[in-house]
Amino acid sequence: MITKTPLLDVYCLNPPRFGDHRGFFSESWNRKALETAGLNLPEFVQDNHSLSREVGTVRGLHFQSPPHAQGKLVRCGRGMIFDVAVDIRKDSQTYGKWVGEELSFENGKQLWIPAGFLHGFMTLEADSEIIYKCTDHYAPECDGAVRWDSCGIEWPLNGIAPVISDKDAKAQIFTDFVTPFTRANT
Repeated sequence: MITKTPLLDVYCLNPPRFGDHRGFFSESWNRKALETAGLNLPEFVQDNHSLSREVGTVRGLHFQSPPHAQGKLVRCGRGMIFDVAVDIRKDSQTYGKWVGEELSFENGKQLWIPAGFLHGFMTLEADSEIIYKCTDHYAPECDGAVRWDSCGIEWPLNGIAPVISDKDAKAQIFTDFVTPFTRANT
């Protein structure tokens, strides 16, 4: 099942699970099935996997600029996260707007975030794992970040002090950010 989000070009995917007394089976990625459903995603060249130990860990908001901009297909392999995308394509009607989805091992949801978006997440359970496919290889010279709390995102903190890296804490705020993205170059 593919669901549009309020942001142009960002989709929530919910691959079917087939279960019995042993557990379940699911195709977490099937190009043919997505194309049949009308969603044509770019080629993926890299898979990433990270673990966040503490509840309230915030990673992001990250992007990779052209010519190595990355689209990401994100899922949660264990635990639960609040995954966020912010549109940073200057000519987009949803520029500066964000969408967040709870992704968990239990719900099996995935979020497709194309190039031209900030991406970040917050862990809602301890020892949460995030697994995501990327459309371009990591390029440190194109790596960028915007501060996690400067885009108006309603993070589900619920009194939890966020756990943030020094790099993310020192990232530029959104109002100072000059985007390299348009809809045409993503």
